[in-house]
Amino acid sequence: MAPTHVAMSLALAAAVAVVAPAAAPLVVAAALVGGVFPDLDMVVGVHRKTLHQVEAFVVGSVGAVAVAVVTGDPLAAAAATGFVAAALHCAADYLGGSSEARPWEARTDRGVYVRSLGGWVEPRRLAAYDGSPGDLALAAALSVPGFLTLGDGPRGILLASLAVGVAYTLVRKRVPQLSGRAPAVTAAVVALYSVLVRRR
Repeated sequence: MAPTHVAMSLALAAAVAVVAPAAAPLVVAAALVGGVFPDLDMVVGVHRKTLHQVEAFVVGSVGAVAVAVVTGDPLAAAAATGFVAAALHCAADYLGGSSEARPWEARTDRGVYVRSLGGWVEPRRLAAYDGSPGDLALAAALSVPGFLTLGDGPRGILLASLAVGVAYTLVRKRVPQLSGRAPAVTAAVVALYSVLVRRR
């Protein structure tokens, strides 16, 4: 679910911020945008296919990380973080449940679409489905690095995101037509909020 992606992205941002503290505000914003961006294909296109550009994110990650390491430029560090967050998003979808309204029924094998493999890759279901109790526990665990390392703004984002995750987990099986959409919109709002807070 989107709160898990937000927590994972901010855990990544926390790690990068330790190495490049001067780039921390940019890194946080880039991590949130990169971590949420792939799920915008729930609104436009086919979910886990249209904007889940696995190969592009991996290539972008390698290139941007190389530039960041060589130059030490904060913008390069932010770009690298954004690409890596987007790649991690795709990896998390692969490790989680299937893309369907009732993923706990496991009626499809759609984990994430990988163009270089010619189609859908079957999900590993390590988290049974988005909004499962295991998914919520993972979101909580992934929030710890951000709480310990980042400032008040990101901590507020993590708290708001976890609150959404708790609510989503409580209603997930009762309202299957949500299919991840409410948390995705919330995550997009959270990402926008982080950018606005950074500019103050």
